[in-house]
Amino acid sequence: MFDAALHKPATSTRFRSATDESPAARWALIAVAIGGLALLVGAPLVIVFAEALSQGWAAAVASLASRDAQSAIRLTLLITAIAVPLNAVFGIAAAWFITKFDFRGKAFLITLIDLPFSVSPVVAGLCIVLLFGANSAIGGWLVASGYPIVFAVPGIVLATVFVTFPFVARELIPVMIEQGRAEEEAALTLGASGWRVFRTVTLPNIRWALLYGTLLCTARAMGEFGAVAVVSGKIRGQTATMPITIEMFYNEYLSVAAFSMAALLTGLALLTLLLKTALELRHADQLAAVRRH
Repeated sequence: MFDAALHKPATSTRFRSATDESPAARWALIAVAIGGLALLVGAPLVIVFAEALSQGWAAAVASLASRDAQSAIRLTLLITAIAVPLNAVFGIAAAWFITKFDFRGKAFLITLIDLPFSVSPVVAGLCIVLLFGANSAIGGWLVASGYPIVFAVPGIVLATVFVTFPFVARELIPVMIEQGRAEEEAALTLGASGWRVFRTVTLPNIRWALLYGTLLCTARAMGEFGAVAVVSGKIRGQTATMPITIEMFYNEYLSVAAFSMAALLTGLALLTLLLKTALELRHADQLAAVRRH
């Protein structure tokens, strides 16, 4: 007996698009997103600049011209100028080693590169103190030789380098993986030296990702507080960076000085963000690999 039910055409199922939302729902989601950004990002920025200028431009500029503020600004720029190039070199070397060579333990090495992302900066600073402090064997010898690490500029540099190390390497690794090794191998086959291959082949291909990672590293280095607070000792005029000086001013009820310094640090961060955004807009194709990572 013929069963018509078995040969009945299947009813076409109407699939709903993931973006098929009502206008009211769309506007509600947009309002929630904008409201969250305004509350979590916009409002603090407005408060920082408003408090800094609460007594006028003259008071804000005068507070930044003080001896402690000038020392903190110089030290922050010095630490950034040392840590960022070091991380650029280390990041290029790590990315090159990971992407151009096959070896056992590569996954473990990548995990070590990501370690500063997961370890608290305070813990990192404490480890530096335990390793290079005056009570340790290495630190005691360095102090006796006149080269202290902890409570001095070298310790701040070391802490900043550790905290900001992954930014450059993590931006370069996916780009170099996507590019592969064919161009470098071809250049080596044609007789180019290793340095020439890097200078003429590899570096032009990674220059925008390198600049992108360097900008991120710069912003993080200028704003680092946790690890630096542990290793610096917070010595006013000597080892107090801008974030530490902001805390000192605020605890001393010097609100204009604290918020003026915070506004300056925020302005530097915003400038870095603008440069990063301009880089993304101008070289979107070169940074596509970074975004896919």
